[in-house]
Amino acid sequence: MYICICKGITDNAIREAVHQGAERMRDLKTCLGVTEQCGICACHAKMVLDQALMQQQVGSASST
Repeated sequence: MYICICKGITDNAIREAVHQGAERMRDLKTCLGVTEQCGICACHAKMVLDQALMQQQVGSASST
C-alpha cells in the first residue's frame, strides 16, 4: 500500500528501511524522503514504522 503518494513510498519500503536499520522518522526521511513534500503521510508512516519495529523486536526476542 502506498504511504507517501508524493514520493511513491510503500509500506513495504518502510519495512525494508527498518530491516536496514531505520529506527526513527528522521531515518525514514533521510533514506526514503518520507514527509519531505506535503507531509500528509507522516502519521501513517509513523504507524508503519512503529509496527515494523515492534515486529522486529518480537522476532529478535523469539529467536533467543
